[in-house]
Amino acid sequence: MSTTRSTAAGKVLQVLSAFDREHPSQTLSEIAQRTGLALSTAHRVVAELAGWGVLERDEDGSWHVGLRLWEIASGCPRTRILRDVALPFMQDLYEATHENIQLAVREGTELVFVERIAGHRSVELLTMVGSRFPIGSTGMGRVLLAHAPRDLQEEVLQSPLRAWTPHTVTDPKTLRTQLDRIRRERVFVSDRQLSENTVAVAAPVRIGRTGPVSAALGIVVAARGASRARGLREPLLRAAYAISDELGRRTRTTA
Repeated sequence: MSTTRSTAAGKVLQVLSAFDREHPSQTLSEIAQRTGLALSTAHRVVAELAGWGVLERDEDGSWHVGLRLWEIASGCPRTRILRDVALPFMQDLYEATHENIQLAVREGTELVFVERIAGHRSVELLTMVGSRFPIGSTGMGRVLLAHAPRDLQEEVLQSPLRAWTPHTVTDPKTLRTQLDRIRRERVFVSDRQLSENTVAVAAPVRIGRTGPVSAALGIVVAARGASRARGLREPLLRAAYAISDELGRRTRTTA
């Protein structure tokens, strides 16, 4: 047994990690099975987490993540400041396009979606706020990968890449060329890479106009609107620049 699994904190993290998009609600037995903890241990940890409001119980007796955990997570400075700055510009971009507008950050070799605006007529997406994807899987992820440290880029390029659709670029040499083009052109059109139904346009968000890349901003349209997607490059870039400028100003003010 690893040191992490043998500590009280490790057991808490195991139980929390058992909940995800595919398993939002679970019985105590399912939690024990997914974590590998003894049923009595799982019961004790779940009871403690429930006492803190981190887990809540459904009427059928199963458990789900509680509101207290969302309150704690919403205070994360990395995403709170970014979302506060970006949201007004995302709303403006949505009003101009009436398409899905998304914001994502990189965490290791994954990207995490931290904000989204979508209308009832927008194309349905596989992604949602809080969801994670391998960084090479989406247009926004490839923008973040293009500006990631070189050693991380090589780690991704040397690992097997999943083909989500017949159009997904998985050849490392082709992807390397694509990353070079993203750095030159500052915006990327991802044509049916994650879903055959969608085309995405993505651009980097920096801390200041020339600072490090903090996030990626994207617009996602139906694949049948691919020609329109290319016309969204300029409004997307303007919004990304505006967010970058405001992030830079906010950083200078708080420094």
